[in-house]
Amino acid sequence: MSSEASTRIREWRLDPIKFVRDVFHAEPDAWQVDVLQLLGKPGRKRIAMKACAGPGKTAVLAWAGWHRLACFAAKNEHPKGAAVSITGDNLRDNLWAEMARWQNESPFLLAAFQWQKERIFAKDHPETWFLAAKGWAKSADQETIGRTLSGQHARYPFYLIDESGDIPPNMIRSAEQGLTSCEDGLIITAGNTTSQTGLLYEVTTRARDQWKVISITADPDDPKRTPRVDIEWARQQIQLYGRDNPWVMAFILGQFPPGSINALLSSDEVERAMNIRPKPESYEWSQKRLGIDVARFGDDRTVIFPRQGLVSFIPQEMRHARGSSVSVDIANRVMAKKMEWGAEMEFFDDTVGWAHGAIDVMRAAGHSPVAVAFDRPANDPRYANKRAECWMLMADWIKGGGCLPDVSGLLHELISPTYFFNGGKFQLEAKDQIKKRLGKSPDLADALALTFALPDMPGDMGGVKIPKRQSKREYDPYASM
Repeated sequence: MSSEASTRIREWRLDPIKFVRDVFHAEPDAWQVDVLQLLGKPGRKRIAMKACAGPGKTAVLAWAGWHRLACFAAKNEHPKGAAVSITGDNLRDNLWAEMARWQNESPFLLAAFQWQKERIFAKDHPETWFLAAKGWAKSADQETIGRTLSGQHARYPFYLIDESGDIPPNMIRSAEQGLTSCEDGLIITAGNTTSQTGLLYEVTTRARDQWKVISITADPDDPKRTPRVDIEWARQQIQLYGRDNPWVMAFILGQFPPGSINALLSSDEVERAMNIRPKPESYEWSQKRLGIDVARFGDDRTVIFPRQGLVSFIPQEMRHARGSSVSVDIANRVMAKKMEWGAEMEFFDDTVGWAHGAIDVMRAAGHSPVAVAFDRPANDPRYANKRAECWMLMADWIKGGGCLPDVSGLLHELISPTYFFNGGKFQLEAKDQIKKRLGKSPDLADALALTFALPDMPGDMGGVKIPKRQSKREYDPYASM
């Protein structure tokens, strides 16, 4: 390499804005300038772009990738990078295609680097100077996803994380490991503000003191708004729906709405329900119910969740050893809870697992548990299945003044599931998908949802009747709250 070329690359390394102008002949927008300035600072860098829809954030990720590949090298030390997105298809169609697009704008990059479907590398050093496209199988668990960026030990490591709004937060741990012993490293991520459970929310809220956060907006009143979103259209949407509308907040203003854009419940709504203490006369008239979500696999829990009208109480949790008499154990625990509290109806998730055996045991003992198949049709044709119906009724109950116990993990389970419409019917995200993202099954929330399988009714309408004075004397549902 000539001394002139070396001097130019050193200038670009410290001035990424000049790099973009010289190499790509592009003029960055005002907010893009803010990001590029951060790229030029030496040391370990963590940059998050919290964005509205369509501002050109993927282009900035591509510029950052090419800046690292082109400008960070020393004798026997080459940059090593990894790129991820929410799915492999998304990475291929967006960030990876954007890398190719900007390389084609530069004769210098075309001469020095080879672009392939899963790897970009320096032609002179293909094994040690590269950016690799990373992904994970659809069946991957949280632990596997968390290791996706592992093993990137180098003097100049870098990580490009696109569409991080819905990427699991633990993805960042393996990237952080790569920064521990480097001279100059970079983690840069970009995403839309649609979810409160993803990586973007984690790094821009709980971990914000460790990150440089660039907020990108299409707000007509912001002088640094992206010019790539039509300003008149943005004004019309704000006027039509209001600034507090979740869709406007996420896709136009670049702000996190109170809950995920397609979440049933916000954290504020759940926390409010956990702080409610209704008067006994507002719920004691109502039927006492138990929702029993039965473990499907060895790492899941069986949960027994009590509810009486406006109030739900501390749930009981069970874990089962393989080879044990699981169905009998579950039935015995439910019958004991029923007699202790005076429950009148018991709703089992009989979709799959050990529930059917427990139901048979209870029926043989003279009880009448209700088997609920979450995957069966709902009573209300607006819902795709019974599970979607139960969850929506539960969400309406919470918003309408329902009282929740302050139980570890319950809030996260309630706000995490997303929904969509399939053939005009409301459908909840599959339990397996939620488990993959959370790292555990939402057993607590599902158990509570089961208590909404039938409409609420006054007490003593069915099941075993126990005098109320006796049940109150033996069991105080508020004692452990």
